[in-house]
Amino acid sequence: MGNPTDRLTEVPPPAPIKVGNGGSAGGYEFSPDEVRGVISKWKELLTDLQTDLSNANTIAEVKPPGQEFASGDFVNRAAKVSGETLQLQHQRMVDYVKNYIEALQKAAGIVEENEDEQHKNVGGYQAV
Repeated sequence: MGNPTDRLTEVPPPAPIKVGNGGSAGGYEFSPDEVRGVISKWKELLTDLQTDLSNANTIAEVKPPGQEFASGDFVNRAAKVSGETLQLQHQRMVDYVKNYIEALQKAAGIVEENEDEQHKNVGGYQAV
């Protein structure tokens, strides 16, 4: 049995997100009202993933139960490498979810700015 291999070299960027008129087309689209619920769900997922990452950190730091060769060999060769791969993959999931939440918030923020601009320009004049 070989060591686990992690072939992913970086966290992929979030898909394009459009909220109302803000953000980028070509990916997910949300109304300004529903995006808050979506952000809330992603934050719940982030909390769960952070707990999983904490558990993966514990696994990656496993110590052999005794000083004999078999325990040390197992920990150093199989358990440690598997734990570190698990840890790395969970960290990448946490990073991806954080990036996605930021992208959702940015798209939602752009919508709010556009609405503010529309209110300022109502009636043919621009407020100062």
